[in-house]
Amino acid sequence: MDYLKTVVPSQLIAERGSNLVVINPGSANIRIGLAQHDTPLNIPHCIARRTSQVPKRNVVDQMLNSQVTTSQHVERERAYDVIASLMKIPFLDEEVANNSFPRKMGRVDAFNQQNSRKDVAFSWTNVYEKEPMPSTALESSSSMNHGIIKESVGQHGNTDIKELNSSERKFREFICGEEALRVSPTEPYCIHRPIRRGHLNISQHYPMQQVLEDLYAIWDWILTEKLHIPRSERNLYSAILVLPESFDNREIKEMLSIVLRDLRFASAVVHQEGLAAVFGNGLSTACVVNMGAQVTSVICVEDGVALPNTEKTLPFGGEDISRCLLWTQRHHQTWPQIRTDILTKAMDLLMLNRIKESYSEIKEGEIDAVAVVHSYEDGMPPGSHKTRLIALNVPPMGLFYPKLLVPDVYPPPPRSWFNDYEDMLEDTWHTDFPRRSDISDNFYPGINVGLPMWESYPVLTTKPKKEEKIGLAEAVTSSILSTGRIDLQRKLFCSIQLIGGVALTGGLIPAVEERVLHAIPSNEAIDMVEVLQSRTNPTYVSWKGGAVLGILDFGRDAWIHREDWIRNGIHIGSGRKYKDSYFLQAQAMCYINS
Repeated sequence: MDYLKTVVPSQLIAERGSNLVVINPGSANIRIGLAQHDTPLNIPHCIARRTSQVPKRNVVDQMLNSQVTTSQHVERERAYDVIASLMKIPFLDEEVANNSFPRKMGRVDAFNQQNSRKDVAFSWTNVYEKEPMPSTALESSSSMNHGIIKESVGQHGNTDIKELNSSERKFREFICGEEALRVSPTEPYCIHRPIRRGHLNISQHYPMQQVLEDLYAIWDWILTEKLHIPRSERNLYSAILVLPESFDNREIKEMLSIVLRDLRFASAVVHQEGLAAVFGNGLSTACVVNMGAQVTSVICVEDGVALPNTEKTLPFGGEDISRCLLWTQRHHQTWPQIRTDILTKAMDLLMLNRIKESYSEIKEGEIDAVAVVHSYEDGMPPGSHKTRLIALNVPPMGLFYPKLLVPDVYPPPPRSWFNDYEDMLEDTWHTDFPRRSDISDNFYPGINVGLPMWESYPVLTTKPKKEEKIGLAEAVTSSILSTGRIDLQRKLFCSIQLIGGVALTGGLIPAVEERVLHAIPSNEAIDMVEVLQSRTNPTYVSWKGGAVLGILDFGRDAWIHREDWIRNGIHIGSGRKYKDSYFLQAQAMCYINS
């Protein structure tokens, strides 16, 4: 223990993080890397598999309801006008010339730091395997008469050469990551997204076995091709799964099986995403607001322990803001006359996400920008269209007025899929553990980490977990007020932590502070709201926190070993029983209280 009191944190990370792989999967992206690294790889969580024939749609989002009903359309327009009043911009169908608001004009592209990359078009993925030309062919071609070659090319162009190459070259069996999103719809591939809206994307057209095989293929490809960890060496590594709160009991078990049984890691541990985010920023108490691409979740953490009854899940995220951006521009007729369809062309979603990240912000007044919009027609080179985008501060306000976003409806898995009769819980959260302060204080001095009384928090067992149909401000307020203690409520309202890619939106922090303050009931004795600045990139905070927890977990009492998992799974008295996602913090805190 004397060593732990004197060791430099960077040295400890280098020593203990070299064989720890931190995996933080999400609906749209997966963050993965060695714990000793400063930042993880951030890779689109999808796979394009080759099919025997060109499909009618190359994006497999089963039974996706993309049609906006009349009532939803009316509610969306009403929400737009409410936001326009707040932002002091013209209403949806109001001409600028007739607008009576005092307007402030802002040019986002005038000060944006991403100008160097936002106008570059994406390129189609090469779907053929790389096969080097044999040396004999090179020699024979070089010895040919140059005049004959020139004459042949002049008469027939490159047609024969292209046909010869395409007939000889083989299609790649599958393509992962961003390359999968850039596969042309004319190619014989189907894009699969194994996770949607915070759950495994299971349906009658996308069976569970295929979902799990796709997850394995993506993760195995990243480990082999990006992290250079072959299967033969994975028994030397351990995995830390940092999972969102939206996942249910059985979903997490399946992921553990992939990590231990299929990917062949020696051992693994599971940590809750919200809890890991607190450690990633060196905090002990906070209200964590995780704003991902498709799901936004809220959970409160007190003294290093997540409070299960404070959890809120909202079915919208950054991709919904991108879709709203497209709808807004089309309504104002500022979008070029091109076929932009993010449901059938994943390349269009990449483009819209980049435009949103480059130009959207929350700020009063009319926010416009001159941007280059690209059109991606099947198999053709991308076209460029320069246009002026307006009302760029409206789409991100959909976080507070979700009727503006109109999320796509994804059918949930059958309820019978969630039935799990195995005993998954262990009463570790009722156990008294001595404090190991010398470890935590060395990394985060002054943090008082303890285990509060669990009896005051009800056990929630409803599956699948319910999604809230409220805005972000109401969700944060409801989550914090559900703690029931005024001292903790005041502390949490002044310790709001925004994580996830959407947290990078300009002007979001003051907007959250203002909207949450207004959402607090007048009879509550709370008059201050503060969002804490993140110490690192909000996109990677949970991943970094998982790395910290894994490195500091010296006892590893809660880690599950591969042999135990394959032989016994989870059984009473095993000592390493898997925890339900509501109580993953019991695992996470074993090291610091034991």
